[in-house]
Amino acid sequence: MNRLQSIAWKPILLCALFGCGLGARSGEPPRKEYWVKLVCESADRIATVRFGPNGANLEKTTETRILQSDISGPHGIAFSPDKKNFFVTIGHGRPYGTALKYETATDHVVKQVTLGLFPATADVTPDGNFLFAVNFNLHGDPVSSSVSVVDTREMVEVARIPTCIMPHGSRISRDGLHQYSACMMNDLLVEIDTENMKVSRSFRVSAGKEQGYSGMPQEQSEHHEGMAMPMNMAGITCSPTWAQPSGDGSRVYVACNKSNEIVEVDAKEWKLTRRIPAGNGVYNLGVTSDGKLLLATNKRDASVSIFDVETGKELVRLPTKRKVVHGVVVSPDNLYAFFTVEGIGEQPGTVEVVDLEAKTIVAEIDTPPQAAGIDFWKME
Repeated sequence: MNRLQSIAWKPILLCALFGCGLGARSGEPPRKEYWVKLVCESADRIATVRFGPNGANLEKTTETRILQSDISGPHGIAFSPDKKNFFVTIGHGRPYGTALKYETATDHVVKQVTLGLFPATADVTPDGNFLFAVNFNLHGDPVSSSVSVVDTREMVEVARIPTCIMPHGSRISRDGLHQYSACMMNDLLVEIDTENMKVSRSFRVSAGKEQGYSGMPQEQSEHHEGMAMPMNMAGITCSPTWAQPSGDGSRVYVACNKSNEIVEVDAKEWKLTRRIPAGNGVYNLGVTSDGKLLLATNKRDASVSIFDVETGKELVRLPTKRKVVHGVVVSPDNLYAFFTVEGIGEQPGTVEVVDLEAKTIVAEIDTPPQAAGIDFWKME
């Protein structure tokens, strides 16, 4: 067992010697093997990580590259519901980005499709038929961007839905009826009707100016995709980077990267429920399927947070090995969360594993640089 793997069972040894606090484990490593895949943005790599009785291991890496002369920049990864395939969004292109469909067992490319400018986070509908990818658009002047909808079987873009400036954090509700994203430069949460493939509602998350809309706000709807849109930077209080529906779909959580808080929106009434204080630069969010825990990555704070959903209380904030914390995914049994950390410069990236009962980091493993999007593959 190497140094990184050995971190996994130090808390267990301490528990055995001195006893554990409320919610800690009895002291045994996991009997199951947990597998995740992630993309490493500045290395153009897909990494496969296994976590189990022997700690965390980097099983393999696979190149994912469109541009041979430059970094292609994979950012998002999402599995099909049957886990036979996964999809990777490639940010860089000439000028447009790409989505690639892979065969999970072999990491071989099946098909690819051109999307918008800098496609970032992506998610797949529960029926497996469509991939929703936000076109974050880092190119040139800030202009309204879009969400691409891809037929996953044919890998054809069937719709490109105009939204607002710099959409990020594409997540689909468990019932598959809605896709949510957040626009960093408009302080907007956007809801898309996945059946009609159009914006159904939006919500302004600016502090003191919270308001729900049918469709897009009027000042947005007057502009077409690709046209410059007026921005009042002083009025942007949230700068949201993620939109995460709750397990039952009754709430949507929005990460306010600028104001260091999480906004909770009632999905039925479409109104603000509460603002939850969070870590510095809260970035990506995840939820346990039982609806009890909300997880957050704190990009500027080099830490991850676990919140109690019912009370909104931050239960623990755990420092990470390296800086620039990125993504999170939860195992289906709600026992572990897997966080990615980008690192800085020539540093490796990292996957850190958190025991959600003991609420402590139990394993970590180095990956290629700039570990970014992550998704859960399987348990064995």
